[in-house]
Amino acid sequence: MVFPLSRPRPNPADSMRYLLFYEKTPGYAERQKPFAAQHLDYFNQRATQGDMLLGGSLEDPLDGSALILFEADSAAVVEAFANGDPYVKHGIVSKWWVRKWDVVVGSKR
Repeated sequence: MVFPLSRPRPNPADSMRYLLFYEKTPGYAERQKPFAAQHLDYFNQRATQGDMLLGGSLEDPLDGSALILFEADSAAVVEAFANGDPYVKHGIVSKWWVRKWDVVVGSKR
């Protein structure tokens, strides 16, 4: 599967970062099992393309929330990714949203 990528930027400090937030439905632990392999494959394929930087579940509490960090030209790239995720397509993720993140301290890459 090939995803639309943002064009490479000459200076990583100019890159735009976006956070994709997920909230899963009640009972997600059982409901996601049939789609877990597809979901992980989808994420792993995207991560190898380089614009998904980090992703994972949030803990304390372990409530089905997740956060994924992207480097992209626009929020539309991240939105398209979310819409293609098997967990979103099959209703495991009940709510998701994208926020632009202005990194002011730390490494930009």
